[in-house]
Formats: sequence, C-alpha cells, structure tokens
Amino acid sequence: MWFKNLTLFRFTESFTLPTDDLNARLEEGKFRPCGSLELASFGWTSPLGRDGDELAYALNGYIMVCFKKEEKLLPGSVVNEVVARRAEEAEERNGAPLGRRERGQLRDEVIAELLPKAFTHSRKTYAYIDTKGGWLVVDSASAKKAEELVSHLRRCLGSLPVAPPVTRERPAAVMTQWLATGTGPSDFTIDDECELRSTEAEGGVVRCKRQDLTVPEVQNHIEAGKEVVKLALSWGDRIGFLLSDDLGVKRLKFLDVIQEQAAEVEAGSEAERFDIDFSILSLELSGFVPRLLALFGGENEPKSSGG
Repeated sequence: MWFKNLTLFRFTESFTLPTDDLNARLEEGKFRPCGSLELASFGWTSPLGRDGDELAYALNGYIMVCFKKEEKLLPGSVVNEVVARRAEEAEERNGAPLGRRERGQLRDEVIAELLPKAFTHSRKTYAYIDTKGGWLVVDSASAKKAEELVSHLRRCLGSLPVAPPVTRERPAAVMTQWLATGTGPSDFTIDDECELRSTEAEGGVVRCKRQDLTVPEVQNHIEAGKEVVKLALSWGDRIGFLLSDDLGVKRLKFLDVIQEQAAEVEAGSEAERFDIDFSILSLELSGFVPRLLALFGGENEPKSSGG
C-alpha cells in the first residue's frame, strides 16, 4: 500500500461527503470482471483486499479508495494472423478477393471468437482523499491512469471539484536555478539524476543518471538554454523521489526513518498493518506536499476541472 508515485489534485471546494454516503456512491461503480465479449472492465474494490468490504476506507480524516481495471490480452498481431488465414481460405473458396467490408466483418467475428478465450490482466490504483488538507492524492506515475480514476470517481459522485495544482513559479525554472547556482532548499538534497530539455520546439533532451550534477558538462547544457524538467531529490532523511516539472512525483521512496517507524509498531492482522501504514503514509505526505509546493512560491488559486 506504500505509494510509489504521486499525482496531485487540489479540491476547489471542501470535501464533506460522509464516508457511509461515499461508500454507497462507490457501490454503483463497483468493479466486476470482464464479460466474455468485453475488452476491459473497471471499478472500485476494497483497499483492504480480502480483509475488508468497504470501498472507501476512512482513517483520521483521510479516505483511501482503490480503482481496479481488468483488460483482456488480445494482441493485434494474433488477430491479424487469424484474419489473414481465414481471408485467404475464403478467397480460395470464392475465387475472388474479399472487399473491405467483408474483411471488417471477418475481423469482428475473429475478435468475438477469441475474446472469451483471452487471458486477463488487472491492475490496482490507490488514491486517498485528504479531507483536511484538501487533496486527492493518486498513486500513479501516469497522468492518463490517474485521470481514469478521477473520471470514474466523478461519475459515481456526480461532481468532483478538483484540478491539478499550479504554482506561482515555474518548477522547471526554479529547478534549473538550483543546478545553475549549486544551491537548493536547505531541507532538500539534490541527488544524482536529472533530465534537461531545450526550450526550443525541436531542441534536444539530456538525461543524467548516477552523475554529479555540479560538473561542468551539466552547467554547459544549462548555459546553452536547457531547463531541468526532472530532478532527483531527497527531503531530509525521510523521502526520496524524482520530481517532474508538472509536479508529478515518481519513484517515491519512504526512507529508513519512516520504514523503521512503521516496523516498530506490531500488527496482529493484515487489516491492522494497513491501518498502521496508512496512518504513517498520510501523516508524512500531509507535511511533504505543502512543503513541496512552497518550493515554487506556493499555489495559485486553483480552477476546478469538472465540478
């Protein structure tokens, strides 16, 4: 359950829906497996897995949800191979090539035949609502996958007044200044990875890994007009991460201090373990997220993207 990525959405209005009501709304969009002729299916499942029934799990003002998506694995190459073979057989029988419409119908028939036999793959995406801080925090490195969760939550609730946070200062400009001057915020450490991108439309991209970012080569790229669009950072001895210029947090790691704190608390069951970890996770991020945004001048007034 420990989050590995953060995609942030700011509530533009307070979230006040009681947890019981939220659970009832989520039931309407509960996950069910793919039907025999469906390519994909998605919905809500319990964050506790087999140990819980609640679709919305509330703890200390934080509400965890879990979005599950199941997809049929039906490679296009497999479909194309079967269609080509059957088209060839049909052409031999009829003595004439198949038209476009006939090939389309044949393709639909092949997909309908293969779908019930296809393997399925599922993934879960966790997110929690911070009712006190006014955040929806999604554990996803992909903006598209995070938006899938947000869109389904909006459909279930009828409205969801959230928007990505926007800071007063451009993150790329601020991170570039850190590397250019060799100085960053006092409570953060600049680690050994970054990505620099030219501000020109057809400009180049430079990626540095396991690299001292103070070396002249990096400075030369900055002087040539490239900006830092990704930067590896650590927040004290608590959290390590890769920050993107869109404020996406990837490869999130809770460092030894946090892991030791969690390990010190004994749990008698998987449900208790979830409680402990969720409590520590949400508490840490409740301090981390505002501090992160403060690095870039704080937030601009948010605008809702679908209230």
